[in-house]
Amino acid sequence: MSKVSIGLRGWRFEEREVFTEEGEFRPLTEIPKETRHRLVRLSLIVERPCDACYLVHGESEKDRCRQATIVYGEPLDEVLLCDAHEADFLYWFREGGGRGLAGDEEFRDAFHEWFAAGGRAPEGYAGLEHVETDPDTLPDPPDAQEVQRRLEETNEFEGEQIDLREGTPFDRPAKLDGESEETDDEDGDEAADTDADADDADLDLGADYPTR
Repeated sequence: MSKVSIGLRGWRFEEREVFTEEGEFRPLTEIPKETRHRLVRLSLIVERPCDACYLVHGESEKDRCRQATIVYGEPLDEVLLCDAHEADFLYWFREGGGRGLAGDEEFRDAFHEWFAAGGRAPEGYAGLEHVETDPDTLPDPPDAQEVQRRLEETNEFEGEQIDLREGTPFDRPAKLDGESEETDDEDGDEAADTDADADDADLDLGADYPTR
């Protein structure tokens, strides 16, 4: 059974649980509960900015943030990243204690605190090896309005708690101590949009966290 990313790399879905044989999204009533909740959450975060960029620029300069291309963690405690900041996250996860927080509600906040305090991957730090792919080949999740419409037109989910909150981004400083407004631009050109190599031992594409 194959797994696919939808909208963002990172979270993986069993293809046959989410799509019909014709390649259309299944009705929500046909999608398993845990997968359905993750898909609903994805519909709300898919166009949000990279958390690390937001920590650098803040709400006042949100337009300078790169859009997220990768998501790690659990729904509602997820970390959103652009390609340029993925190495920082992976370094924190492998070397900064992040692995021990996998699945913990403090996971996202701990990464934010580390990054806001100036934590970065060493220059030249090897992240994940990627193979080039067209980002447009990732299917888009149903948008939030479509998800809401589907939820309202059926009584199947009465009493089921599905968190549809847009929410506000976490509290973040406008910029980091000692970091100029140009710092994020100096992080390097945006990495090419890529998909993870299924043979890379550092990442289990069936999980929500790196495995090494």
